[in-house]
Amino acid sequence: MNWLVIVPLLLFLIIIFFIGYYANTYIRHSNSFLQDYFLGGRQLGGFVLAMTMMATYGSASSFIGGPGIAYNRGLGWVLLSMAQLAAGYFVLMVLGKKFAIVARKYKAITLVDFLKARYKSDAVVLVSALSIIVFIFSSMAAQWVGGARLIESITGLPYTSALFIFGVAVLVYVIIGGFRAVALTDAVQGSVMLIGTILLLVATIVAGGGLPNIMADLVAENPNLVSPFGAQQDLTPLYVSSFWILVGVGVVGLPQIAVRTMSYKDSRAMHRAIIVGTIVIGSVMLGMHLIGVLARPIIPGIEVGDSVMPILTLKVLPPVLAGLVLAAPMAAIMSTVDSLLILVSSTVVKDIYLNYIRPNATENQVKTASFWVTTVLGVSVVLFALSPPDFIIWLNLFAFGGLESVFIWPVVLGLYWKKGNKYGAVCSMVVGMSSYILFDRFYPTAFGMHTVVLPILFSLLTYVSVSLVTAKQFVLVENNELV
Repeated sequence: MNWLVIVPLLLFLIIIFFIGYYANTYIRHSNSFLQDYFLGGRQLGGFVLAMTMMATYGSASSFIGGPGIAYNRGLGWVLLSMAQLAAGYFVLMVLGKKFAIVARKYKAITLVDFLKARYKSDAVVLVSALSIIVFIFSSMAAQWVGGARLIESITGLPYTSALFIFGVAVLVYVIIGGFRAVALTDAVQGSVMLIGTILLLVATIVAGGGLPNIMADLVAENPNLVSPFGAQQDLTPLYVSSFWILVGVGVVGLPQIAVRTMSYKDSRAMHRAIIVGTIVIGSVMLGMHLIGVLARPIIPGIEVGDSVMPILTLKVLPPVLAGLVLAAPMAAIMSTVDSLLILVSSTVVKDIYLNYIRPNATENQVKTASFWVTTVLGVSVVLFALSPPDFIIWLNLFAFGGLESVFIWPVVLGLYWKKGNKYGAVCSMVVGMSSYILFDRFYPTAFGMHTVVLPILFSLLTYVSVSLVTAKQFVLVENNELV
């Protein structure tokens, strides 16, 4: 083991545990356990909100899988990845103030809470909960694999041992600290991601002899590596454009991102988060994917794309600095895992347990259930990750597309279109989920686009048409407002 690399990582983990313990003091003395544990008391400031959104969005696929794909595809994949630049802007501008106000009015703690109050339908709740559990589980598995791969490459430990270490580290501080621990650690982790990305990008350029020299090497190997169409010329304009749906506009439909727009304390915090979040997301995503391409002449012949980033870091940086930089992908992975774990836990406890199993549960029973559900879910994902896939980025993007196909229209049109009703929402969610899974299995690049585009379109048409057809049978008037 290279202890000069490992020690900075261990110090980073100690800081994260300390933050989890600090956050736990709020949970122990909280007057509203559910709101504090799952939503941080709705008191996030602008910087913390921006960082928790970025850290949740930036994951193993961004720091491990993204550079690996860019290493193989070239600068065309960097262009494609920049669809992520405006993700935070879209979420906060589309949902923003209205979603925060409505969520407080409904006293919603989870996205499913909002959907339940808006549509007053058990079917909407159950389909939502099922979708979150299915798709988020696969996304969490990708993060767990990424974390284990990172520890494996640094320490030389077997994959199973690395997976166990990473799983325990994440579970402990999420279970004791809840959402407040997640948000506070995300602020630290987001800062580490940004600094680590800048350091590694500069070191990579220096190690390659400067950008002109690196570009010359890439052109000498394969001119298509510097083409916008990718090394294999398969990144067509239509395919690249479709990623503006998957990782740009469609991010509005991701429950783990949308729930953050419930948690800020005032309008000033939201406005600041839009600016800070856009700058940080753009810098990190551009930097990490560009690093993947620039690494090709420096470390040629890498067969496992997910190992490009850790191998490059250990090669171009001194050991201590490499340990600090490798805390960036560790931060990205941990911050995404903890957010997803809290999301699924809140879905099971708040949306299923309290709604249908034990509506009159006491505060202590809710606490016990929350801790146990989080633990069981975490252990289940660890077991699932024992058989890792070849490229974690595709597993993560599969989860993204599935969640967006299910949630984007019931959330957005539920906020802004009063004629939308429970029948339109349920049918839209079912059509979105089923069509996405079918296209992903049998027609993954239908018409040259990413799988997510057609299911989102079908989901929109279904929501609007079913809501209009059933409108006459579903007009309810409560407090002189059309619901």
